[in-house]
Amino acid sequence: MKFGYTIIYVESVEETLAFYQRAFGFALKFLHDSKAYGELATGETTLAFASHTMGDMNLGGEYTKADINEKPFGVELAFVTDDVPAAFDKAVEAGAISIKEPEPKPWGQVVAYVRAADGSIVELCSPVGG
Repeated sequence: MKFGYTIIYVESVEETLAFYQRAFGFALKFLHDSKAYGELATGETTLAFASHTMGDMNLGGEYTKADINEKPFGVELAFVTDDVPAAFDKAVEAGAISIKEPEPKPWGQVVAYVRAADGSIVELCSPVGG
C-alpha cells in the first residue's frame, strides 16, 4: 500500500489552484481540460482538487462541502518549510485566514495554522527536530 494523493472537492478548481500557487508556492502539475480536476506539484504525494460537480458524481452527493464561513473539518494539510514565519506571511498576504501565528513547539518544530480559500486547514511547519 502507498499513499497516492489527497483530493479536496472545491467550488472552483482553477481559483483554488491559483490560490495554492500564490499562497504556498506550489507549481501546477496538471489541469484537466474540463477544469473539474487539477493537481499541484507538492513532492512525492500529489495534492489534487476536484469540482463539487465531480464530488457529487463520485460520491452521489453524500459528503459535506467545505465552506469558509463554517467550522473547518477535523483534517489538515501540513506543508513543511524551513521558514515558517515567511511562509505564514506569504499565505496570509495571498488571502489565507490566520488561525494561529508561528510558535515553537517543545519537540523542536515551529508551527503555524491558516485556513485556505477553499476552507481547508493548513499547517505550516518546520521539519521535526529542525
